[in-house]
Amino acid sequence: MLKTLCPHAIGVKAKDVRDALIAAKTGGFQGLEVSAAEIANLVDQQGASAVKQLFADAGVIPAAFGLPTDWRTSEENWKRDLDQLPRQAKSAAAIGIARTFTWIMPCSDERPMEANRAFHIERFKPIAKVLADHGISLGLEFIGPTTLRRSQKFPFIYKMGDMLAMGREIGANVGVLLDGWHWYTSGGTLDELGALRPEQVVYVHVNDAPPNVPVDEQIDNVRLLPGESGVIDIAGFLRALKQIGYDGPVTPEPFKKQLNDLPSDEARLKVVGAAMDKVFAQSGLL
Repeated sequence: MLKTLCPHAIGVKAKDVRDALIAAKTGGFQGLEVSAAEIANLVDQQGASAVKQLFADAGVIPAAFGLPTDWRTSEENWKRDLDQLPRQAKSAAAIGIARTFTWIMPCSDERPMEANRAFHIERFKPIAKVLADHGISLGLEFIGPTTLRRSQKFPFIYKMGDMLAMGREIGANVGVLLDGWHWYTSGGTLDELGALRPEQVVYVHVNDAPPNVPVDEQIDNVRLLPGESGVIDIAGFLRALKQIGYDGPVTPEPFKKQLNDLPSDEARLKVVGAAMDKVFAQSGLL
């Protein structure tokens, strides 16, 4: 598995991919999550070989990109961004990226369950087709916390199995973004992870939960560094993924406000990088 950095997920400011590559090296990360739009522009300007060399020189792998398509809002926005996706996907694939992802709210004020499911399938099918044309998999992130699920009128998908089932209706290249926090808060089990095929897991986020808070009272943006409290069985989580043959990116997403109190981006990178090294060692991945 690949220790991968998403700079803004830990409060690190990187103005462009070159800054982000320096940040990844500083924190001891092997992979980097990138912007599809920035990569497409760089490939247009410099060519794929030059961009690949940029990563090779840094010793960092371009691991994935967040889905750049606005599928949540208006049909006009969705179609506008869908028109841009082939260029972005082609550029990403040209430098070796085969993974993208997005998250899905577990509730809605607008659509009951079946209508919302139909909406997501309709929006994602053409996206998945474009990505498949370039050999890219799409990970859909299920969101677990009860506190968030209850925040809107209609419930929606919040469990891994249900998200995988919807993904099968969207396209053969669709799986899940598996976030340790959402796995824990949705009631996920190690046995469920052990039953997965590696291609069903497109991307992985790791983090931890505050102690002494019942699982149904956990708040989505109040998290800890991977392995910090032990509330989430991160070692078991990562070992289960190793056992099924997952070898893709593992990215910290702690949403820990105290990281912003550290004096510098370098300090944040060192603290988070050390946490990643610790959980990788505990899981037998180092």
